Amino acid sequence: MNKPNERKLTIARAMAEATAQEMRIDPGVFVMGEDVGQLGGIYGNTRGLIEEFGSERIRDTPISETAFIGAAVGAAQDGMRPIAELMFVDFFGVCFDAIYNLMAKNIYFSGGNFKVPMVLMTSTGGGYSDGGQHSQCLYGSFAHLPGMKVVQPSNAYDAKGLMTAAIRDDSPVVYMFHKSLQGMGWLGTEKAATVHVPEEQYVVEIGKAKIAREGKDVTIVGLGMGVHNALKAADKLAEQGVSAEVVDLVSLVPLDRETIRASVAKTGRLIVVDEDYMSYGVTGEIIASVTEHNISALKAAPKRIAYPDVPIPFARGMEQFCLPNPEKIVAAWGEMAA
Repeated sequence: MNKPNERKLTIARAMAEATAQEMRIDPGVFVMGEDVGQLGGIYGNTRGLIEEFGSERIRDTPISETAFIGAAVGAAQDGMRPIAELMFVDFFGVCFDAIYNLMAKNIYFSGGNFKVPMVLMTSTGGGYSDGGQHSQCLYGSFAHLPGMKVVQPSNAYDAKGLMTAAIRDDSPVVYMFHKSLQGMGWLGTEKAATVHVPEEQYVVEIGKAKIAREGKDVTIVGLGMGVHNALKAADKLAEQGVSAEVVDLVSLVPLDRETIRASVAKTGRLIVVDEDYMSYGVTGEIIASVTEHNISALKAAPKRIAYPDVPIPFARGMEQFCLPNPEKIVAAWGEMAA
């Protein structure tokens, strides 16, 4: 039951609302991408915007990611604030030069004389049998490359505040959203991602993690869908008398290492959850951030739950077998406690 004055939105609606509010106050903000206009984006992120702002500011583009992301970089350097949607993060390979050699580096290359205030928003995640070209997360790939801020909301409140912050930022921001959290019924939406969202404008700080649940026995760190898996695992652990603290990273770049370290200093145990690939990824970075700082705080070796280093299967049974889930987190605690 909704509380009085509660206004629940999906992540998709929260993203669209933040975009519309910024477009009303800043004529330099515009959106471009495939199917962002009349369709409203295949994930609903731009639904209703073309009716208010027209096709000049909500621009459907040809299927040429290199062209429209390159155009967005140029527009940003010329003083506008474009939002470019890369429909699937998996498609970054066809436009990598525009992202990493232009978007990410041009502030540095120009000695700070040019800003690149653009948002690259893109979908991540699997779980619905869409194969290896449409189901990856690749958070670590973007976080690894300097010059871009990288965010990932786990709920609609953060989604709106992060979008507002990203649009206003003078640096390029990669805004990654998980398909299963968007509120699109055909994707099997996680209900807990739909939360109260204030109608007024507000900002969620980029680079600041949040404690999604307090606990004292083990720290579980995640982002996006990983936060919901962690919270469900925490409920299961509570039935065993185990108190789990859940850290929602919110932002990968900048990464709030201090919040993670403070939590682990309290609990002494660390489990990291990530739907990106296991090797060379976010899980390893989080663990290194803790162990390099204060390994004596750990009562047990850290554990990580991530996607195995294999192409994502199309077959539902195989894909589900590979994905992180609450049961794997609980099992990791069992190994740690033993």
